Amino acid sequence: MLTWTTHDRERLIDVDGAAFLSRFLRVTAKRHGAEVLAMGVVADQLHLVLHLHQAVDVPRLVQGLKGASARVGNRDGVFQKRKLRWAQGYDLRSISPGQLHRAIRYVQTQVRQYSQCAVPTK
Repeated sequence: MLTWTTHDRERLIDVDGAAFLSRFLRVTAKRHGAEVLAMGVVADQLHLVLHLHQAVDVPRLVQGLKGASARVGNRDGVFQKRKLRWAQGYDLRSISPGQLHRAIRYVQTQVRQYSQCAVPTK
């Protein structure tokens, strides 16, 4: 599971921003050799359950997900109130096959508890 937050945990992601991120991050992950199994976007953070294919360059993947999403979203005016800025760093944890469904449920629960920016699993 890959997680990161907005800069200073500001509530920068609204419903339109969440929809943009859902589309953009799925395409970008695929281009880097990863598959998004579940995604949760809330106003100040993102949770992705990913399947990483062999030889995925994780730092490059995360750079593509975080950096490009902010750059393109800001350029295209998706984040109109304030520009999207991600905090430095991220948390990446491996999940055993037996824990996969639990991780997906966790991501879905986070979205329901903390935001209206719900982005459902596939």
